[in-house]
Amino acid sequence: MVCIRPATIDDLLQMQRCNLLCLPENYQLKYYFYHILSWPQLLHVAEDYNGKIVGYVLAKMEEEAADPVHGHITSLAVARTHRKMGIAAKLMSATHKAMEEVFGAEYVSLHVRVSNKGAIHLYTETLGYQIQDVEAKYYANGEDAYEMRKYFNAAAAAAAKRRGKGRAAAVSDSGAGSGSKAEQQPAAAAAEAESSKAVAVSS
Repeated sequence: MVCIRPATIDDLLQMQRCNLLCLPENYQLKYYFYHILSWPQLLHVAEDYNGKIVGYVLAKMEEEAADPVHGHITSLAVARTHRKMGIAAKLMSATHKAMEEVFGAEYVSLHVRVSNKGAIHLYTETLGYQIQDVEAKYYANGEDAYEMRKYFNAAAAAAAKRRGKGRAAAVSDSGAGSGSKAEQQPAAAAAEAESSKAVAVSS
């Protein structure tokens, strides 16, 4: 039996341990403290009947003033012994609910390795995410990432679609937008993105 519950400060060491055992991208303990002190409603853990943390989701709210209110999944992990049990989906759903109800988020975003087929299936087929873009060489080993988004309601999705059309028209009118996204982004921006990447694990 596994219980999905909000994370506490006392859980952070076990969350970090789960991360180290499950994922190639790891974080210092202070990064977990930063998340739980800033957005305590968004962090959730899966705890087994022995009180061991076997999964977690680390998430935050993005603060760019120009964008609609939205959240971001920083890291998601489930121990190998507890996969294929729907735990990842339950963790994500708990965080989605908090983003929408507590912070009024319009959507949530994440990044996932293009090779992580299990996680991509979870996000698209189970949780309703859609691929938004491809971030070239997003990960430290040079692998590309899919940027994915899930809109929390149809109105938000429609508004985003209208904004996208408006931006496309503006680019067309200005004659800008030539070249690939990878060509337009400086290396510094890619390095900054690396520090806040999301990690995906299939349930």
